[in-house]
Amino acid sequence: MLPSELRRVSVIRYVTPLREGGSLPAIAEADDGFLYVLKFRGAGQGPNALIADLLGAELARALGLNVPELVFADLDEAFGRSEPDEEIQDLLKASTGLNLGLHYLQGAVTYDSNLKAIEPKEASKIVWLDALIMNVDRSFRNTNLLLWKDALWLIDHGASFYFHNDWASWETRAVNPFVLIKDHVLLAQASVLDQANEECRVLLSPEQVQSIVALIPEDWLGNEPYFPDVCSHRQAYAQFLNERIAQASIFVNAAQDARKGLV
Repeated sequence: MLPSELRRVSVIRYVTPLREGGSLPAIAEADDGFLYVLKFRGAGQGPNALIADLLGAELARALGLNVPELVFADLDEAFGRSEPDEEIQDLLKASTGLNLGLHYLQGAVTYDSNLKAIEPKEASKIVWLDALIMNVDRSFRNTNLLLWKDALWLIDHGASFYFHNDWASWETRAVNPFVLIKDHVLLAQASVLDQANEECRVLLSPEQVQSIVALIPEDWLGNEPYFPDVCSHRQAYAQFLNERIAQASIFVNAAQDARKGLV
């Protein structure tokens, strides 16, 4: 099913920073009455991290994996003026406009692979996804997986697509294996990678990929001197994903080789 446009909310209250994140995400309340984990465009990696988070989450959703709802979150220019922490105040000022919110899962706990095993099909699809998007942040040190209502939920894909901080090599990266998959927290449980590969490639058709890439707001794009315009910048993400999916055996074989050293 093709994704629909994300809901748009306005941030009305800054609740608390989540200081375990390097980019200082925060829990904030929006005008729809819900709490969100807010990712700021003015943080370290700028809009690139928001783009990675958006694409990673919506690709996961298209694969049938659990991801909290994402929203576009408007931050007013006056918001945060009364914030006493200067670092946070500077971040809020730099983030005026459109940011990204992830529905806050109240009561969720961090996934621990020593306490709960994941069904092989689900584990394999998650490993496949993270190899596709080159997600460096799903290790034992930082799983970015939550258990909520007896289900596994994927969060925080902002460290994916790391090549987009230097677009000069993106076409080569599209067909490279992802060597850091060896550190993936679910790799040992991903025993049906071939089956996952077949299913995921069907689910992520070029049409599906294009519809997900179309979700990227224009004002998060166009700041890359490598591209002549916003359209070219956006389409590079689609081209990267489509080429990588077409050559998925490269990163699947690398994951299988890495897994042999674990089981």
